[in-house]
Amino acid sequence: MVRARETDACPGALQTHRAADGDLVRIRLPGGAITAAQMETVALAAIELAASTLELTSRANLQIRGVRDPAAVAALLTDAGLLPSTSHERVRNIVASPLSGRAGGACDVRGLVTALDTAVQADPALAALPGRFLFGIDDGRGDISGLGADAGVHALDTSTAALLLAGRDTGVRIPLDAAVDELLGVARRFLELRGKHWRVRELDDPMLLVRDLDAEAPPGAAWPPVTRPRSAGSSRMTAGSRSARRCRWGCSTPRWRVTSPRSRRRWR
Repeated sequence: MVRARETDACPGALQTHRAADGDLVRIRLPGGAITAAQMETVALAAIELAASTLELTSRANLQIRGVRDPAAVAALLTDAGLLPSTSHERVRNIVASPLSGRAGGACDVRGLVTALDTAVQADPALAALPGRFLFGIDDGRGDISGLGADAGVHALDTSTAALLLAGRDTGVRIPLDAAVDELLGVARRFLELRGKHWRVRELDDPMLLVRDLDAEAPPGAAWPPVTRPRSAGSSRMTAGSRSARRCRWGCSTPRWRVTSPRSRRRWR
């Protein structure tokens, strides 16, 4: 399927989307990572320059709605380190296992997220990726691979990963320390072959993206999407919570929204 839209309208922090309630600013958070200080900056921007409401997207990014001064918001985000590249800001789309390195999983993939984000920004050609192109890094627990990322890796153990296209196993096995290079290679080949396609799943034959790599396992396997983490009241650890001796914390966002004053209190 080829999408009818010729231009990439996916919003970012610089190319905003004009909605009924004002401009929408989307902030990319590779791996869903953000510091408390950065979160407070985002909340402050929403309070002073927008409609005081933040939205959490399905890719663990943040959106500010009703923005009255996009340039001022962009300046705040830049100062907070949330807009490290003006040319690549809409293509820093990386989802990763949120509890990796903290609880569960076959390995800690946080370093891969940082390395991939840095490498994407360092490649001028990758600025041409569609704003919907998504990288996925799953630490083996299966919480990311089911999201159908365009180019992904699924850790099989501490040193090996399966290479995925549109959420499906290609059969290609790679060393984990080569994951960034292989994901970049898939993205570059997609740019060469995409034509008017926006996502890998829209290609007639996605396997052309890995035609130079040898498969070691049967291709085609997929992981089911994991969309409902355990509730915050569960006796077991939930997504978004941390254990610290006898204390455990977490938060939920009704309908993926939180008012900015509340977000400032939660992150202080």
